[in-house]
Amino acid sequence: MTNAVYLNALGLTNPLGWGKAAVADGLFAGRTSGMAAGSDWLPDRSVFVGAVMGALPDMAPEFTLYNSRNNRLLLSALLEIRGEIEQAIATYGPDRVAVILGTSTSGVGDNEAGIAYKMAEGAFPAGFDYDRQDNASAALFVRQYFALTGPVMTVSTACTSSAKTLASARRMMDAGFCDAAIVGGADSLCKLTINGFASLELLSESLCNPFSRNRNGINIGEAAAVFLMTREEAPVRVAGIGETSDAYHMSTPDPEGTGAFNAMRIALEKSELAASDLAYLNLHGTATVLNDSMEAKAVSGLLGGIPCSSTKPLTGHTLGAAGATELAFLWLALQPEYSGGKLPPHIWDGETDEDMAPVQLTAIGTTKDAARPAMMTNSFAFGGNNISVILAEG
Repeated sequence: MTNAVYLNALGLTNPLGWGKAAVADGLFAGRTSGMAAGSDWLPDRSVFVGAVMGALPDMAPEFTLYNSRNNRLLLSALLEIRGEIEQAIATYGPDRVAVILGTSTSGVGDNEAGIAYKMAEGAFPAGFDYDRQDNASAALFVRQYFALTGPVMTVSTACTSSAKTLASARRMMDAGFCDAAIVGGADSLCKLTINGFASLELLSESLCNPFSRNRNGINIGEAAAVFLMTREEAPVRVAGIGETSDAYHMSTPDPEGTGAFNAMRIALEKSELAASDLAYLNLHGTATVLNDSMEAKAVSGLLGGIPCSSTKPLTGHTLGAAGATELAFLWLALQPEYSGGKLPPHIWDGETDEDMAPVQLTAIGTTKDAARPAMMTNSFAFGGNNISVILAEG
């Protein structure tokens, strides 16, 4: 495949742990210990969130402009593959390595105290920097960190942001603008998004319960996941990407799941694979009543009884980082050295919603069908912005 692109390296941090080995260990065990109730996010009640524990890497003084929790999360993931990125820069040149990253929160969380101070005192406190919450901050930070001079862009399309970076990078490579790309994204917990979802009455006060008849909302989480993408052959290949924008409603999914169905269909067509080639589907699976219902309808209609799970009870919904985080789960699941041949499990109460189309949810210990070489992940965002990505064995 002369136009094939590969995900040559992966670095990630999320509530399951730091790095590929720790995350894989928690993922395939179905570990939810990174999820906990927090009372600091909403003024009137506690809410379950997925937080990254431990001290994040410090920023060197020359990166003060980019010093936010969001970018330190990103740095923690980047450090895992720093060597591979530096080798790509040496191979292709700093002008031929693109940076395309997704985020929806950027440094908002770091600026919330300053904004509250201004509301009370009439002026921002000393040291407040509005640029900290610029969505471009993540990509600009990575460009400066690696002294790159190639294309740089940020994608901010809510929950599809970091998945869409793969599509943008592949188009740039096809157009000849770059030979390699740092793709993925990061999002960090902040009161703005948690209160926003609370205002929509979409938050669960307990661990989220996707595809159950008892599901009652989402948990928000934080994460970072970054890949090095090139045309050099590697164990994991980007086989197909399907994107749609149905614009059904600002925040409510189309109950018929038409945009979701078409995103999956396009990804399959572009991959030149059949549904029977897919060993697993990572569901968007937010555990809201409407999302799970429409996704089940779309999945059942196109893919039938494919083994699938929502991994959001393990990490929370990491918003702009969700697409890359769940692509990282496919990357791990496709490689037995990380997965042990297992699929990511679906953690729920086991109470089937008889009003939804049937889906085949994976239990802990479910093994991958070795004859099926590919996997798909779904990310669906506000405004009807949808993407499905298929990764395959290289």
